[in-house]
Amino acid sequence: MKAMILAAGRGERLRPLTERMPKPLVEAGGKALIDWHLEHLAAAGCREAVINVAHLAEQVLAHVGDGARYGMRIAWSREAEPLETAGGIAKARALLGDAAFLLVNSDIYCEYDLSGLKDVSLGTNLAHIVLVPNPAHHPQGDFTLDAGMVGNGAAPRYTYAGVAVVSPALVGGVRPGDKAPLGPLLRQAAGEGRLSGELFRGVWTDVGTADRLAELRTLLASR
Repeated sequence: MKAMILAAGRGERLRPLTERMPKPLVEAGGKALIDWHLEHLAAAGCREAVINVAHLAEQVLAHVGDGARYGMRIAWSREAEPLETAGGIAKARALLGDAAFLLVNSDIYCEYDLSGLKDVSLGTNLAHIVLVPNPAHHPQGDFTLDAGMVGNGAAPRYTYAGVAVVSPALVGGVRPGDKAPLGPLLRQAAGEGRLSGELFRGVWTDVGTADRLAELRTLLASR
């Protein structure tokens, strides 16, 4: 199974740090965030990944290279400007192929074992997503979870972790080059009963602000 790492965002909430450094290269625990993801993917047996880049793209390309040092092969999907999450996937479809793929947001730190996702069979579902308990900065959550199926109900709700197995059909209505977020497509799939999921209660952080980055650095330094 191929993987895609979403790495094209500008990291607005981490400014001024991300004015000179792309968010995937922000370090925590002595490694860039994208290094953690690539190492976790390699450990799970994933050997091919597509990475989309836009903001300060050359820095990310120079850091990762062809992926050989991670034991992987990397293909790059370059965007003149960030196309958002679904737009980035749509532009990279030719590189991803027709099969379901692993999807990871680059701006998270997550200790979920990705190896289990390689065996997920979507069937008629459009995606299988990993959910986490709601963090303090997102108390309302995103989705419900009942017997392995994800819904849009009222409670209890959980937060999308930025980790998933995705069918290319999920973004089938997005034209390559168009900007489009992934959230509405996931909610639509949930409403159609075509979104499965699971709950992860381990270490996970959305590294979206300077404060949350500092908290993650403190956590990893304490180990």
